[in-house]
Amino acid sequence: MGSEHYFSASPSSPEQLRRIRVTLAGRELEVVTAGGVFSPDHVDAGTSVLLANTPPAPAGGNFLDLGCGWGPISLSLALASPHATVWAVDVNERALDLVRRNAESLGITNINAVRPEDVPDDVSFRTIRSNPPIRVGKNELHGMLEHWIPRLSERSDGWFVVQRNLGSDSLQRWLAATFPTGYSVQRAATAKGFRVLRVRKHGSPPSELIDIVP
Repeated sequence: MGSEHYFSASPSSPEQLRRIRVTLAGRELEVVTAGGVFSPDHVDAGTSVLLANTPPAPAGGNFLDLGCGWGPISLSLALASPHATVWAVDVNERALDLVRRNAESLGITNINAVRPEDVPDDVSFRTIRSNPPIRVGKNELHGMLEHWIPRLSERSDGWFVVQRNLGSDSLQRWLAATFPTGYSVQRAATAKGFRVLRVRKHGSPPSELIDIVP
């Protein structure tokens, strides 16, 4: 994509629609992807690690896929929890269009693919599942997480996959320092050079604490 990034709001590169076969939520599916979005040719390694190392999502409620791309996490959540509402959030309009196309072609009706500002302020989330866009830069990434993590419902978890050599351990330390009260942070899994970080928002009275992995 040259100097253009997958987090561009309106990619100027050719769309180049393509169909690929993927396995999501234990099902073999055909989805459409395009140029100008993240990992258009396959489910990327980080997302695969996240999907393989997180527990089943709740049966219902609002879920958030932050930085949804063409939709592998959102589609997986929506298929596994058909009574939930999945908010697929991205700044890339082409990515959001792909999520909508894929949901429609698969008969999925419980995904809202929207820009961040289009999520109502009163919506809180039973879970967040995200392969966040690390390459937007540390300040932008931290701002995103500071905005969305507090919108977890009480006694709910956010799960974030980050490549180890792109700063997963420093991000874990930052999360623990930024959310010291009412939250706990854990390295939940390590696989294929990626860490899965779990952030729990406790309730009142506090839910069971999670040990922080050193």
